[in-house]
Amino acid sequence: MPSLFASYLRVYEPLTAFDRDRQSYWRRYAAEGRAVAPSEGPGRQRTAVIEALGAGWTRLPDLPEEAYVLETEDTLLVCPWNLRIRVAEAALSAREGVPAVLADAFVPPILAGQAKAVVEDWRSGARVLEHGVPRVHEQIATWGVPLRWFVLFDAEERDLVAEAERRSLRYRTEISKARRRSSRALSVLRKTVGEAPITEAVEEAARWLEEFHPRSMVELDYGGLVQLLSAETLASDDSPALVAAGLAGLAKGEAEEASTAYDTLVARWRAIQLLERSN
Repeated sequence: MPSLFASYLRVYEPLTAFDRDRQSYWRRYAAEGRAVAPSEGPGRQRTAVIEALGAGWTRLPDLPEEAYVLETEDTLLVCPWNLRIRVAEAALSAREGVPAVLADAFVPPILAGQAKAVVEDWRSGARVLEHGVPRVHEQIATWGVPLRWFVLFDAEERDLVAEAERRSLRYRTEISKARRRSSRALSVLRKTVGEAPITEAVEEAARWLEEFHPRSMVELDYGGLVQLLSAETLASDDSPALVAAGLAGLAKGEAEEASTAYDTLVARWRAIQLLERSN
């Protein structure tokens, strides 16, 4: 499960994106006040998985259906946790790049088989069409924010809470705007840098957004990273603006302008990433 010091990219979908049973469930879930606040979610997710697994890691656990809920003036939007699929993906990832003996010790073959079946089922188009639920509504990054996430947002969409006991920083926008921004960014990157890693990363984010309902909302939450940033740093955060400036520089052929924005952004977040190695 994610580190405390993690950021989150979430998609909240309207109830109409779900099948009839899920609509009833999430409507009742929200009405009963069961929705978990994003600030409490990561800890609740970790606890739920640990308790469900118990001492014997021999099967995929049965996990509670929880979600973050966003209420607007005219609709209710839901960001399901999808813990079962995320645990299955984690189980498969844990086996990658390690000797078979160690892989089997941490994730036994029978469990790996169950995890593979769950992931393949969820990824299939038939599953999505039948249930109206894309694979994963939340992406997680530890010790930083992937630069491709900033492409989706405008600096004016920032929501900062600077209270000492309740600090948070998030950006939130309509998915239609996020899609347009990723499309423009891809066009610029393909023309200027070609099929580079950054181009592929932005393309991956754009493809992910295409899975969701057109009236969804997209949210970038700095999560526990706010504990690593001073109040002044949070108040002056302009990361989406730096990305926009870099792309504008590339589009105009102003390499120095693009490089300056990129270098500033990378240096800012590298400082956070390096804290993972400090004692």
